[in-house]
Amino acid sequence: MAGFFSSRERRALLLFLSLAGLFLLGLLLGQRREQRLATDKSTRLVEAKAESDSVILFEFDPNTVEYGDLRRLGLTSQQAVSLLKYRAAGKVFRIPEDVATCYGMTDSLYFVLAPYIRIGEAYALRPAVHPATRSYSRREPRRIVPREPFRVDTVSAEYIASLGFSTRQAEAIILYRDLIGIRDEEDLRACYMIVDTVADLLVPYVIYPEESASAPQLVEINRADSAALRSVVGIGEKSVVAILAYRERLGGFYSVDQLAEIPQITESNFERIVKQICCDSCEIQKIDINFAPPSALKGHPYLPPVILRKLLSKRQLKGGWRSTEELVEDNILTRTEAARLAPYLRFTLRQTPIEAQKREDGWPARQDTASNVNKND
Repeated sequence: MAGFFSSRERRALLLFLSLAGLFLLGLLLGQRREQRLATDKSTRLVEAKAESDSVILFEFDPNTVEYGDLRRLGLTSQQAVSLLKYRAAGKVFRIPEDVATCYGMTDSLYFVLAPYIRIGEAYALRPAVHPATRSYSRREPRRIVPREPFRVDTVSAEYIASLGFSTRQAEAIILYRDLIGIRDEEDLRACYMIVDTVADLLVPYVIYPEESASAPQLVEINRADSAALRSVVGIGEKSVVAILAYRERLGGFYSVDQLAEIPQITESNFERIVKQICCDSCEIQKIDINFAPPSALKGHPYLPPVILRKLLSKRQLKGGWRSTEELVEDNILTRTEAARLAPYLRFTLRQTPIEAQKREDGWPARQDTASNVNKND
């Protein structure tokens, strides 16, 4: 062999034979591994088939079932152990669907087991009973027993409670009387703490305040201070603050109906209040729409930011207006908005003597006036 190959060729041949041997060895080992995997797979299939053949379905409670029973139901050892660990952690199966949340539980297996799951009464989920419901079911309803006639306008909360009302009910009735007023049977029945059956018992004993012979003096809302407003039945402390703040923003009220725009005044209270108040529109602080600075216009409830921007932009270009009708024609206000804002507006036209003479002679001074307004703005 030494005669046929050189030293270099012999080394190459040895390297080739070594690599070929390693390749053949790898093939041999791979075949053996495939055979072993195939054997293991066959074994598992046989075992699985044997297990499926031995599955016995029966009713069971997942809160008490044992490992052996779980295996007979078709669970693998891992699934059975997972369910037992779930239970050991303090978890309770309240409904059958809780079994599906166990680690390793497949949808197909749960679908098979679901018809056989029975939750014991000790573990089953019960509908919650509100404490108030339980207390009312045990306690007899309070009996309202008037003893003698009483004046509803001066009676105390303690006396109301002595009739059979709870302390909280008595305090609520007194608060209602002080804020809204109880002047007749209709007012008594309107009180939210007095049901009709109780009102029937109270009516023969209640003495209502006597109506004054003279007509009550109305409160003028544009000049009234907080004390005067507080004297109006239906206006509480929060409502007083809200009315004064809204009056300041508006510049005064021109109608008592504007009180309905205040969120703190409810519809029922409004109906009571309007009978006790009046409105002098002469007290309104008017705005010179042609020359008022933006700071004087900003914040008025009837001039929201969108309208105010349009108004200021148009005024800068046009100079001013003579009436609310022109504001409508310029698409700054709708007719409804113009009617609501009109009592607060004043349209001043600052003119030179020559322009005033033109106006007297019947000459239109619209362009001159507009430019003059623009110059003075």
